[in-house]
Amino acid sequence: MAFPGQPAPGGGFYQGGYGGAPGGPAFPGQAQDPLYGYFTAVAGQDGQIDADELQRCLTQSGIAGAYKPFNVETCRLMISMLDRDMSGTLGFNEFKELWAVVNGWKQHFMSFDNDNSGTVDRQELEKALMNMGFRLSPQAVTAITRRYSTHGKITFDDYIACCVKLRALTECFRRRDTSQQGFVNFHYDDFIQCVMSI
Repeated sequence: MAFPGQPAPGGGFYQGGYGGAPGGPAFPGQAQDPLYGYFTAVAGQDGQIDADELQRCLTQSGIAGAYKPFNVETCRLMISMLDRDMSGTLGFNEFKELWAVVNGWKQHFMSFDNDNSGTVDRQELEKALMNMGFRLSPQAVTAITRRYSTHGKITFDDYIACCVKLRALTECFRRRDTSQQGFVNFHYDDFIQCVMSI
């Protein structure tokens, strides 16, 4: 397993370079937890939050800092990453896990935004992904940059969306790569389910 700042086992492109997320797993929540206030302020009577509620919660919490608030599509992606029961919502423990991961990605983003522009360019993104343990070809980094940038610059919101999608796709791939060789065979329907659930 590769850790931020450490080379992946085997090095090079593709081999063992699945990468991961800065920030750790969540711990069980309790009512006195400061995050519980943010969560309960927007959670419905069911004790769950959907994408619109998550967007309000993250905006009210100020987690985006000086960056623009998350758009609702990014919030949908974040929910899909951690929605283990496929309900389209997050409970408090899932929310805490998301909070830890987003905070880790925020710190990571800030450390690679060398000019403090509030954006990262292709080279900064490539360094950030390598630092997270992803070993991607230059062509893959270019494709990711094209997908998530505007005029070659990736905003914080789009960086988070990119990280969420990379994490979710990597986990989907990793579950099927039982020999950890970087190769899998997908049935078409399985591939569609994997990609469309993100």
